[in-house]
Amino acid sequence: MGEETKRIVSLVRGRVQGVAFRYHTALKANQLGLEGWVRNNEDGSVQIEAQGQESSLNDLIGYIQKGPAHAKVDEVETKWIKDKESSGRFRIVR
Repeated sequence: MGEETKRIVSLVRGRVQGVAFRYHTALKANQLGLEGWVRNNEDGSVQIEAQGQESSLNDLIGYIQKGPAHAKVDEVETKWIKDKESSGRFRIVR
């Protein structure tokens, strides 16, 4: 029997805009088979909502705590929330 579907919302602060953070997060999430989205917020943070198997979500959380090479992640807040209907592939929201 497979893992139950879970969902997270994460807020990432630091130097995370203008460094391809959304692109690399979407790439990683799609590699992990996750659904959801990533977007820049007006305050300079990046917000992520992702859904899928708990082990894949934990892998994504580990990834966003480091970020891509040019990013400098200062803080990540992650909450586990109620899962939603399938939203298809993980995407970048503008």
